Amino acid sequence: MVDMEIELVRGTRRRKHVEAVLIGDRLRVSFPRWMTIDEAQVTAQELAERMRRRTDSSAIDVAARARRLARDYGLPRPRSVRWVDNMRQRWGSCTPEDGAVRVSSRLAAYPSWVLDYVLVHELAHLVVASHGPAHDALVDRLPQAERARGFLIAIDLDPYDGHDIPPLLDGDVRP
Repeated sequence: MVDMEIELVRGTRRRKHVEAVLIGDRLRVSFPRWMTIDEAQVTAQELAERMRRRTDSSAIDVAARARRLARDYGLPRPRSVRWVDNMRQRWGSCTPEDGAVRVSSRLAAYPSWVLDYVLVHELAHLVVASHGPAHDALVDRLPQAERARGFLIAIDLDPYDGHDIPPLLDGDVRP
């Protein structure tokens, strides 16, 4: 994510810090009433830069990560693994016929164990093409599988349509 719109929202509740959440390509920054608009803009720019770095999928070698996970969990090594930016309905996909795995670049903003879960899930499709008990048994060997599933389910329940929203960034701003 290179460019993002910043939306400043002055808080109506008593707050001591700034909060930011990414909604699509827009960073919504809520700031306390006592803060000036200039201070809020400076802080928002800093938070936007942190979010850009945090959501940059190019900083993660997803192919090397998938190869390591395949080795560690006794799964087939994929022929190709790549980030994709246009995946909005799924977190990943796999084509067992050619060993290709694609992972949503949105996952770069989430904890690494969530990305690992999606990669193991897709690698398991190289053994079992469909979903079911045999596939689930392969994926469940990952220690954080259940935790990651819960994380992704919680993202989907988010009122902002989850898939586009990384966890909150908190900027501790004091007068």
